Amino acid sequence: MHVHDLLQLDSLGLSLLWGEEALLGQEVVGVTATDLEEPGRFLGPGELVLSGLVWWAEGDAAKADRFVSALADAGATALLAGEETHGRVPDALVAACRAHRVPIVAVPARTSFRAVTEAVYLRQWGDLSRRPTRLFALPENVRAELSRLVEDGAGPAELLDRACAHLGRVSCYLLTASGRTVARTPSAPELPARQAPAAAARGGTWLRIEAEGSPYDAWQLYVPEPDAAPPRVLHEIADVLARCRDGQARRIAADRLAGQELIGVLEAIPATAAAASVVSSDTGVLEEALVAAGLPPGGPYRVLVATSGDALEEGLAHLDDAVYAVGRSVAVLHDDPDAGGDAVDRLRAVWPLLRQCADPQTYLRLGVGARAAGAEGLRASLNQARFALTAADEATPVREVERLDTLAELMAGVPPEVRTVFGTRILGGLGDGMLRETLEVFLANNCSWARTAEALHLHVNTVHYRIERVEALTGRDLSRLDHKLDLYAALRCG
Repeated sequence: MHVHDLLQLDSLGLSLLWGEEALLGQEVVGVTATDLEEPGRFLGPGELVLSGLVWWAEGDAAKADRFVSALADAGATALLAGEETHGRVPDALVAACRAHRVPIVAVPARTSFRAVTEAVYLRQWGDLSRRPTRLFALPENVRAELSRLVEDGAGPAELLDRACAHLGRVSCYLLTASGRTVARTPSAPELPARQAPAAAARGGTWLRIEAEGSPYDAWQLYVPEPDAAPPRVLHEIADVLARCRDGQARRIAADRLAGQELIGVLEAIPATAAAASVVSSDTGVLEEALVAAGLPPGGPYRVLVATSGDALEEGLAHLDDAVYAVGRSVAVLHDDPDAGGDAVDRLRAVWPLLRQCADPQTYLRLGVGARAAGAEGLRASLNQARFALTAADEATPVREVERLDTLAELMAGVPPEVRTVFGTRILGGLGDGMLRETLEVFLANNCSWARTAEALHLHVNTVHYRIERVEALTGRDLSRLDHKLDLYAALRCG
């Protein structure tokens, strides 16, 4: 299968934008769809790369160069760029492909990426069938059994086991993009998610099973021993698992709907009722929604709020024994500390794996509310989780409300728009010059005149004069604790 072959399919309507004859004749071994700005770690040699160009920003040639450079370094065969997002393929991207010698093909808006992927694999399977007979396909009885199991709603573990049973004691894994094991054959040892990147670096056979949803929906079929299974067999197994995933996606969507209904009930409870005690009628409705979403009626619970509901759901799926319900970006977790340790600590441990799957520009954060003993405490936990989310940052992307133990961390949870107004209101008269600097150093040195003068290389009298000016301009008296706190908080808002 070559890029030439795709260009000859009239049904796809592809247009070659750049590519030398020799490059278009390279062997295609698979297809990967991505809209990550730097996708290199998810690509393998010989793959076609499909991209909708969501990551592209007009006028940023450096971004195009980084993207194409990652493709070239990974040994990608060609870039198939979708025209739907921007109406055309940017010239800068074509120039970058020419510079890095990566063929680029335009995919019209009417052609779905699924159609391209299917065309590649159908042609590839046809090529395999004409190769030497050692590349056997799945036996007919195995294919029939797998089709029946898919129709009966069998899970990926049962399907993978039955599909590989005739291959002997082969180790085979089905992994998500974040390294979570969806299924593995009985002879395959456990593969912790954090060790999946190292396994990829060691080689083996990797076959990506694409999904049209989030980056976390794609699966990867991994066989550590490259010669343990014929290629066509693995492709057929991947096709069966793709059908299984589509069925699971429908069930997950139904679970998501029940979770969103739970969150809707929770958000409908008046905040004033949650601050004291939720009235019994609201508690009863909420408990019914908890049970309908698959949660036990008794706590304890935690509410989690994330910047990405898809990432949150994938993270919770890493916790094998966790019981939870997820809405669009909010989850309710049954968090019993006596059952399997602290779930939030385990979630914090896998969060870096989730961030690796997301676009580098995505600010993936998680806020965690306090543990609620029962349904009546859930609204408070929701408000706490939302506040903790605003306090999360690049250094601490998972933030629990119980761990907000400094004024600076508390201030970080105040919305930026509010912080800006407060800081300007208190310190606006100081400007950004020497008076503000003097105030910062003065407060940092516990209002010591001598240490402030030493730190700023000033005479003590100069420090006295500047602080007097600060007091006059802000209307605060730095001999009073409450006024010191006002000024300190305002500085933290700047």
